[in-house]
Amino acid sequence: MKLLWSPKSPFVRKVMIVIHELGLVDRIELVRAVAMPRGEPNPVILKENPLGKIPTLLVPGLPPIFDSAVICDWLSQLSADGESLIPRAGKPRLRQLRWQALGDGLTENLLLWRIECLGADGGDAEMIASYRAKVRAALAVLEDEAGDLASTPFGIGQIAILCALGQLDFRYSQSRWRGAHPKLTAWSELQADRPSVAATVIVNDQGADEGPIMNLTFGED
Repeated sequence: MKLLWSPKSPFVRKVMIVIHELGLVDRIELVRAVAMPRGEPNPVILKENPLGKIPTLLVPGLPPIFDSAVICDWLSQLSADGESLIPRAGKPRLRQLRWQALGDGLTENLLLWRIECLGADGGDAEMIASYRAKVRAALAVLEDEAGDLASTPFGIGQIAILCALGQLDFRYSQSRWRGAHPKLTAWSELQADRPSVAATVIVNDQGADEGPIMNLTFGED
């Protein structure tokens, strides 16, 4: 199997955490492929995925598999431990899929916010305000549910949320989200030493990278 991969993609990180959790690291070759949010899409990715996005998983005998949720679900069926990450039925499955949707949606809003701000004249003010409101609302819900995140067995939902919070740390380091969400912060910090999480941290090796991105101003309201 081959995974079209980039070290700074939060959705790639999500898949990589699942790969580590399921002990599949040695079965998957990582192929560097950077998706381009603006301009012409990467032809290497577009050849396999008409959406031009990563991650994309290439499996002999199967069509290319995308997006991250579908990849993670498929990988979970390759391991006896897969059901622990993605329960097959009932309320445990709904809980994990709902958290996955919340984490993925938060990550998507952060990425779209960044793309908007990198546009001409710093982006459309109404769009920026909309993204900011959605991000803050998602974090408020996660703060309220931090206790449930801690008491529920680790699964795809917690993985998606950790990747979203990692994106906040990576791209919005001045947001002060941690000070405004103490319960969510405490939970996320407890997860930091989990081997799969520690092995996939996105590191900013080029210094501050916020550019025109305004912070979320938590702690200033």
